[in-house]
Amino acid sequence: MFCQWQNTLFFYKAIFITVFKIFGKNNQKSKSGNRNSKWDSKYYGIPKLIFRIVKLTFILFFGLSLLGVIAYRFINPPFTWLMVERGFQRKAAGKEWKIDKKWKDFDDISDNMKRAAVAAEDQTFLEHHGFDFNAIEKAIEKNSHSKKLIGGSTISQQVAKNVFLWEGRSLLRKGIEAYFTILIETFWSKKRIMEVYLNEIEMGDGIYGVEAASQAYFHKSASDLTRQEAAAIAVIFPSPLKWSATNPTKYLRHRQYLIMKNMRRLGPLDF
Repeated sequence: MFCQWQNTLFFYKAIFITVFKIFGKNNQKSKSGNRNSKWDSKYYGIPKLIFRIVKLTFILFFGLSLLGVIAYRFINPPFTWLMVERGFQRKAAGKEWKIDKKWKDFDDISDNMKRAAVAAEDQTFLEHHGFDFNAIEKAIEKNSHSKKLIGGSTISQQVAKNVFLWEGRSLLRKGIEAYFTILIETFWSKKRIMEVYLNEIEMGDGIYGVEAASQAYFHKSASDLTRQEAAAIAVIFPSPLKWSATNPTKYLRHRQYLIMKNMRRLGPLDF
């Protein structure tokens, strides 16, 4: 755990040092050579203007993102970019716009559902500081030997992705995801991260959050989920549009069994 904490601190430090080096330097003209030249007066201002635009864009992005993260610490996110994207995809396919989402406060969600989420997605959730470097290393190793990509994202990273980002895979997106992960781990409690995660995660076609999923699949509130039902919901987290909690394949039933086994092994979850 100490090694993981060291890795996390190093990661945070590297980001802030990079930002400081880029924007902390005084971008002055050289005192020699082109001070009074026509070339300097005509062309030197172009890169300087670009730099100012980039710098202003960065400051605006940083300020707005920081404001958004702090606001969502107290305000429940009304929607996510993924919900909007899925809505337009439904309209393009000739279907009606659908966002089935019912917010459920953390204390009103079954403890079985919280344990199932941790057991299925991030068993070191309460220990790490946003990134599970061991899981990332294992995912990279497995992906190098397999055509099927395996994720190593923590619940914190998934919240950053689900709430603040668009769908897709790119280095830019992963970098912004890491940035938002740092912000939510800094300004939110683990309890708040889990609450937002369980309320915003995609759970089916137009279905978002475990309360809507619980009612759609089991016709009951997420407050009343049994261990088996909670594990059945958690098992479809990775691919909710392809998998069903009530019509599982043999593979999903096996995964459900493993999740329930991990739920029993988990110690007390002190949020």
